Formats: sequence, structure tokens, C-alpha cells
Amino acid sequence: QVQLVESGGGLVQAGGSLRLSCAASGSIFSIIAMAWYRQAPGKQRELVAIITSGGNTKYDDSVKGRFTISRDNAKNTVYLQMDSLKPEDTAVYYCNANIRATMLDYGRDYWGKGTLVTVSS
Repeated sequence: QVQLVESGGGLVQAGGSLRLSCAASGSIFSIIAMAWYRQAPGKQRELVAIITSGGNTKYDDSVKGRFTISRDNAKNTVYLQMDSLKPEDTAVYYCNANIRATMLDYGRDYWGKGTLVTVSS
């Protein structure tokens, strides 16, 4: 079994910063990509940022220039550095990883339980 455990959420004032972490553990042969999604109250879950095993990244337009995704392959961990936070960034942030459990497996998506980020104005 694979588990993703997020940490680093909390309450911050507008303009502040937070750093989210997500560690993958369990039966892992390789991690193809890791990503952060978020879901605000009453809205659909949306992709915030994604990073491949090779380090290629992609961001939602709303966070470009403010958020930075990175990963430590040795630790199976992905980070999301969030700067210049805005009240509209308030959401539950979910970690996602596409993981091959064994050499014979195709990649499968796994999700963390989410961490709440609240940005006050």
C-alpha cells in the first residue's frame, strides 16, 4: 500500500507564505509525477502545480510567479512553496502522485487526505 501524508497547512495573512510538504511511503518502485491540487468551498478540485520525475513543472495561471513546486526524489517528497498568498488561495490542498508499485505495474494515482490553507485578508 502507498500512503501520501501532507503537512504544512495553516492560517496566514494575505501576503504571507506557507510551505506544504507531502511524503509518499509504502510499496514504491517509482514515482512518475507528483502534484498539488486544491479545492475551495463550493468549487471543484483544481490542479495547482505538477512536477515530473525529471523536474519539469507546470502551474495553473493563478499561481504562476507566486508558488513553486519542487521534489526530493530520494525522500519521495514533494513541496509547494506558496508566497504572496491571497484570500482566494484559501482551500484544502491535496497531494497527488502517480506511482508504480512494482516494475510490472503501470502508474496509479494516489491521494493524500488534504491540508487546509486559510488566507485572511
